[in-house]
Amino acid sequence: MAGGWAMIPLLLLSIVGIYIFVERLLSLKKAQAASSMRFVDRIKNMVLAGDINGAKLLCAQTNTPVSRMLQKGISRLGNPLKDIEAAIENVGKIEVSNLEKNLSTLATVAGAAPMLGFLGTVTGMIQAFIAIAQAEGSVSPKLLSSGIYEAMVTTAAGLIIGLPAYVGYNYLVSKIDKIVHAMEYSAIEFMDLLQEPQL
Repeated sequence: MAGGWAMIPLLLLSIVGIYIFVERLLSLKKAQAASSMRFVDRIKNMVLAGDINGAKLLCAQTNTPVSRMLQKGISRLGNPLKDIEAAIENVGKIEVSNLEKNLSTLATVAGAAPMLGFLGTVTGMIQAFIAIAQAEGSVSPKLLSSGIYEAMVTTAAGLIIGLPAYVGYNYLVSKIDKIVHAMEYSAIEFMDLLQEPQL
């Protein structure tokens, strides 16, 4: 195999990186679906109209980080505002943790793949020079170039895996930031609603 032993762990890293990126992307798209002002407005209107059960049902059916936060807040109606706010914050922390699931592994892939590629190159170059040293007579350019080629393949493979993983990681982080912002907005809007005189 071109590149030697290092290509096997690099292949595994690429599979892990692709899986995590696709899984997180689909999960975040679903989470973003109801992270909008329209959803929050619908919940507010239901609560103001006294349709608490309808608001709970809508949150349960929507099943996103924002809806789960609001559902917890609605289920605590009648308790002191501080208790409601604490319950929403606790759910928010859990949801953020779920959104960030496996992101550290993707970041590890982004950092480890190029380093593993360089390691494969170094060991490949060592083997190439050992072969040259053991060769009898004059060293042919073909022997030298083939050894270097084998070694450099791992560097290229490591960078090809690491760069997309790095870009993918940052893209997912930016999407999470948007969802977290929507969650914070929803929590503030809900708490403001509870402090209005009619409630």
